[in-house]
Amino acid sequence: MAFKIYTKTGDGGETSLFGGKRLPKHHLRIESYGTVDELNSHLGLVRDQLTDDPLRAQLIEIQNRLFTIGANLASDPSKEMSTPDLTEADIELLEQWMDEMDEELPALKNFILPGGHVAVSSCHVARCVCRRAERLVVALSNDESVDLILIKYLNRLSDYLFILSRMIGHILEVGEIKWISRSKK
Repeated sequence: MAFKIYTKTGDGGETSLFGGKRLPKHHLRIESYGTVDELNSHLGLVRDQLTDDPLRAQLIEIQNRLFTIGANLASDPSKEMSTPDLTEADIELLEQWMDEMDEELPALKNFILPGGHVAVSSCHVARCVCRRAERLVVALSNDESVDLILIKYLNRLSDYLFILSRMIGHILEVGEIKWISRSKK
């Protein structure tokens, strides 16, 4: 018999963590890893719009790390379990990529508005979803056990996505749209 994707076990509004614990689907832990999954999908959309192979490879690496974060968040924290690991080296890799992109980009002198090209805008949407995922995981960490490296990675990833949005615009030769402040009268 073929594997079926549906189990019908969530029809009552609950889902299971790795380890068997059942939680309501609105639980902050479920919302946290669901938002990380949403972020991963947005990154797939960004990657599909790029032709730059090194940047595409970076995004695949990041998507793999997001699955790691999701697996950790989807595991019952009260049980001793083996989960995929996230390391300081993963964070250092994001920082290295940001430094490399920064060397090619003009200095940032103004706040910039998202936009200019669909790929740039898609990257900004991913950045915003990343920030939301980070906020949710931080909130979860106030109530439950969460490995702090997950928060650190999401924080650094949102910075990476901002720089990536600028890099994509640079590659596509799309000018940045400066934010023009208006004073109160």
